[in-house]
Amino acid sequence: MTAHGPKLTQRGQATRERIVTAAARLMYERGVAGTSTPDVRTAAGVSSSQIYHYFADKSALTMAVIEQQTEMILRRQNTLLDKLDSFEGLWAWRDCIVDLVRELGCAGGCPLGSLTTELADHDPRAREALAAGFSRWGTAIRDGLRTMIDLGRLSPDADPDHLSLAMLAALQGGLLLAQAQHTTAALEAGLDAMIERIACHAVPT
Repeated sequence: MTAHGPKLTQRGQATRERIVTAAARLMYERGVAGTSTPDVRTAAGVSSSQIYHYFADKSALTMAVIEQQTEMILRRQNTLLDKLDSFEGLWAWRDCIVDLVRELGCAGGCPLGSLTTELADHDPRAREALAAGFSRWGTAIRDGLRTMIDLGRLSPDADPDHLSLAMLAALQGGLLLAQAQHTTAALEAGLDAMIERIACHAVPT
């Protein structure tokens, strides 16, 4: 058994992934409410029966999209998140995010943030899944800061839980403003301010 029911064949897994990927793209572009099952069927190149073979309803498909988007975000940043054990690593992560947003023309915002705005107030299961996704993101940042303390780069009085939560908040707020203003200025200001705040706990070398 898998987390999604009976173990799938390789072909079945590929079909399921194709459906989720198509749904994720459409929901990112149009929102969950603006994405219908026929839309997903056409985009994925599958039949309605195939969709309902893997997903009981649209809610189940949406949960799979949340899971995929979380994994995608963490996978894309994995190499940099693993190196958040120095100020050089923090700045490299910051630059990567800013560059990516610029490449996208400041459009779209954060996939998890967009889903949260649409679903959190009326879909408790989706809200919990999204909160868990953000928690995993924040935990990766927190672990880097804890490593900096362990390596003697940050003072023990630094609070990794508080600082990582604030960093994630600055990131999400910056992504939202980048989408609204079509400039990375607020995103850069928020991330820069947080790294400078963390630097207040730097151990002199």
